[in-house]
Amino acid sequence: MKTILATTYAVNPYKGSEDAMGWNYVYQVARFNKVIAITRENNRGAIEKYMAANPDGVYGNIRFLYYDLPKRLRWWKRGTWGSMLYFLLWQKTIISFIRKQELEFDITHHLNFHNDWSPSYLWQLGKPFVWGPIGHHPQIPAPFRFTMPVSDKLKGFLTGSIKRYFWNWSKALEQTRKHADYIWCMNDSVPEVLDLRGKNHHISPSVATQDYGWAPEKKGRRFEILSAGRLVHMKGFDLTIRAFARFVNLNPASNARLTIVGDGPERDNLKELTKSLGIQRWCTMINWVPRHELMDRMKESSLFLFPSHEGAGMVVPEALSFGLPVVTLDNYGPGRFVAPDYGVAAASGTYQGTVDRLADAIASIHGDENKLKEMSIAARTAFNEKFDWNRRGETLRDIYSKL
Repeated sequence: MKTILATTYAVNPYKGSEDAMGWNYVYQVARFNKVIAITRENNRGAIEKYMAANPDGVYGNIRFLYYDLPKRLRWWKRGTWGSMLYFLLWQKTIISFIRKQELEFDITHHLNFHNDWSPSYLWQLGKPFVWGPIGHHPQIPAPFRFTMPVSDKLKGFLTGSIKRYFWNWSKALEQTRKHADYIWCMNDSVPEVLDLRGKNHHISPSVATQDYGWAPEKKGRRFEILSAGRLVHMKGFDLTIRAFARFVNLNPASNARLTIVGDGPERDNLKELTKSLGIQRWCTMINWVPRHELMDRMKESSLFLFPSHEGAGMVVPEALSFGLPVVTLDNYGPGRFVAPDYGVAAASGTYQGTVDRLADAIASIHGDENKLKEMSIAARTAFNEKFDWNRRGETLRDIYSKL
């Protein structure tokens, strides 16, 4: 059994997204090895509360250490940009903190955030160094940017410029790439931007989920289409609504309904879009709900519609765990890990053409009960084989064993 020293900036077992991934990755490391996980001080309360309320023998392999910059050096930390700058400083200064602890470990692992454009300095500790899973949100294709708010366009331009700077000119990132003994890439865009020819790496999704239970028999129920996530332009909810509207117009006798779960700055625009398309009677939008309620809705659904432009998509494995076929976009994100036997990755070309293909995908599944059943079984199988958190733990075990 080896000891892994992991930097895990975001860890909170009570939250979703990056925080949930941080917690689950630490737990999965500890299934097969000891782990010293270094995270921020503000995560201590949630971690200790959860571990006290949910005792588990695996915790014996986990040691958490908490590190933050002094308050005088973090008073300015506000919003997305402040958080990213703070993260970069946190990663750089953590090396001195680790050395002062006089820790004994065999391998270092930069575990999250999952950016492939922010450098890590763990290689300076002189141990085998694992980097990842890492990736990035790809640029939203031009045909889909005309619906993007001006503020999002500006943010996208600035973020893209920062990424390109690090990829092309950052000496620190080049040193990270050079000294990494193993790199876990979230999708095949990562080896392209980092030029990993000759480097020890593999490509597989970072996202996973736990098993919430599966109810395979849904005969006689309404055809419920579910879409969930933060209501921001990147998630493609305008495509969700337009594709469903086209499906309804072509299939007026359908018993299908669309439910969108989430909240965010695009909420009012999306509600207005459902009205302008005349689909209010078939479409329900509800505010974000507790995680267990979202899982209950997945349990009662037939199909998960998620035409997101992002680079990952935590909700997709959750949908697969309930046997939900997934309709998404053919892109570097969910499109890379949704296979034809349990979903459709619609080719994105023109805006309207993409809407049409998404609507056709819904119709092809809605109109064939046997196909829906087969895809549902395949979705559940894909979850068991690829997207259960235990699969990520086995991947980590195999990576460490080779170093």
